[in-house]
Amino acid sequence: MSAALPLDQLGRGLETLRISLIDRCNFRCPYCMPESDYPREHAFLRAQERLSFAEIVRLARVVHSLGVRKIRLTGGEPLLRKDVANLVRQLKTIPELKIALTTNASLLAEHADALYAAGLDQLTVSLDSVDPDRFRHMSGGRGELTTVLDGLAAAEAAGFRAIKINCVVQRDVNEQDVLPLVAHFRHTGHIVRFIEYMDVGSCNRWQAKDVVSTTDLLARIDAVYPLSALATQASETATRYSLQDGSAELGFVASVTKPFCRGCTRARVSADGQLHLCLFSNQGIDLKASLRDAALPDVELKNQLAAIWQQRTDRYSELRQSKAETSDVPHVKNEVSVPLSTLKARGTAAARKRIEMYQIGG
Repeated sequence: MSAALPLDQLGRGLETLRISLIDRCNFRCPYCMPESDYPREHAFLRAQERLSFAEIVRLARVVHSLGVRKIRLTGGEPLLRKDVANLVRQLKTIPELKIALTTNASLLAEHADALYAAGLDQLTVSLDSVDPDRFRHMSGGRGELTTVLDGLAAAEAAGFRAIKINCVVQRDVNEQDVLPLVAHFRHTGHIVRFIEYMDVGSCNRWQAKDVVSTTDLLARIDAVYPLSALATQASETATRYSLQDGSAELGFVASVTKPFCRGCTRARVSADGQLHLCLFSNQGIDLKASLRDAALPDVELKNQLAAIWQQRTDRYSELRQSKAETSDVPHVKNEVSVPLSTLKARGTAAARKRIEMYQIGG
């Protein structure tokens, strides 16, 4: 990365931005948006409260000038936002910018062709079980496995290759699905990634005892499907392995047991335009006001974002690991919701509870 691009306090550049398109989801996965906390009548953001596509494209152009080369569109469930393919098409006009999308695939069958035609570079599907009953339970009773598999088939037919399949593994919930997932996706060319259950947000009642470690998962899989390690870049979230018979590639995201904060080059923007410098943040920095200010030159917005990034010190997972793991893990509180123009007033805004996974896309 060019020395002219901003680095944070730990020498990390800004390379990837995750943008949540919508805070709504049609599933109620217990580790993200449990039905008890988010019933159907829950007050989600109104359309005018979310960033518009024009504002998202403006933001993308500015962060691209700061070094961002990949934008991931997330939710909630991003395909609940109308005409996402049109947004992808607009973002792809920015040179050398890779666009990815993470979805639960429940609506993918009807959108796969349009997304591929728009130039979407990479697709990730969240899939925690290939057992129909357990899948239904883990989606809060709202999802059907056949619908997700139909969405995957439609994506394959549209032309998508090497789709990433993300599985959050929870002890005594779906750990028995690890080997069936590997078996299901062997010889497909897709990449199954096993993610340690993380203490994101407040509503999932996370406890350390519910985490199945990557070390444990590797041993379980290697006993049945011998593994070989693959090279992994420092900024990657997953360590990579291949099955020795060449039938699949696997990834492991060990944010709890083997933190990778020192290589974290990602920031996140919630659907209402709050910038979060860490997945585990409790508050964000308001970008929406600046993005909606037509009189604010892009170069000024760029300078403000650069200043924010250069102050970044976040390394929550490392700090968590340095403490005894308990069911009440303290979270780093070094972000506040303030306009960009008053960044120096950080620490004066009222605190609010930790940001939830569905608001910033995990």
